Amino acid sequence: MHCTKCPRLAAFLEENRQKFPDFFNAPVASFGDEDPSLLIVGLAPGLKGANQTGRPFTKDFAGHLLYGTLLKFGWATGKYEERADDSLCLIKSRITNAVKCVPPQNKVTGEEINTCNAYLASEISSFPHLKVILSLGVVSHKAVLKALHLKQKDYPFKHGHFVLIKEKNLYLIDSYHCSRYNTSTKVLTKEMFEDVFLKIKSVL
Repeated sequence: MHCTKCPRLAAFLEENRQKFPDFFNAPVASFGDEDPSLLIVGLAPGLKGANQTGRPFTKDFAGHLLYGTLLKFGWATGKYEERADDSLCLIKSRITNAVKCVPPQNKVTGEEINTCNAYLASEISSFPHLKVILSLGVVSHKAVLKALHLKQKDYPFKHGHFVLIKEKNLYLIDSYHCSRYNTSTKVLTKEMFEDVFLKIKSVL
């Protein structure tokens, strides 16, 4: 996949193709089961994580907690080894990002989120048995709502909050992003993150 719809992101990718020629350096596709009941939506690829490996949350610090939790709760099998060709396999779950390309300083703009939102909307609508969307962080939460044509004011972000979107027959649950910053500052603990997955298990 090659995309130049966001000039700033396209330029940053080209810059990194020169700096890191062995990296993936392209829009990162989603990863996991082709017919998921759970879709996990993150922010964007990390420069030396998903942008390097070509797989969401792989070699990113956040991947340790995310994939470890998926393995613990039976949403994955195999072993997470920080590379795209490890034995990890997701079961009835899939991982994507609100923005597919790595942004400078790990910060996306509103325009970039809007431009990439069509891909997220298309992805969500393509899964016939999708039951739960887990948004990791406020940016993801807002991107999911936009993709579902829902109003932000009607669905405020709140960690651990579960809501049924009746017209879509979908549950939406939020979590603080499992980033290094959030876990090191205890904004998000392992127990808090696992509690989110316990709630998901309760409705599936």
